Amino acid sequence: MSIIEIVKKQERQQGRQQGRLEERAKAEAEKLESALNFKKMGVRVEDIAKGLGLTVEQVEKLK
Repeated sequence: MSIIEIVKKQERQQGRQQGRLEERAKAEAEKLESALNFKKMGVRVEDIAKGLGLTVEQVEKLK
């Protein structure tokens, strides 16, 4: 394998890793947005936290 092929392979791997990180961040943001919407609807903080896999503190901080 040539140096160029090795570098290209590493760049592809880094790109995939970056894509996974971006998707995780997007999913977390969507989860927090859902939590805020539930909170505005009057759903109990404890239920929101349990249902979305967040801590009570995370839900309480949302405004």
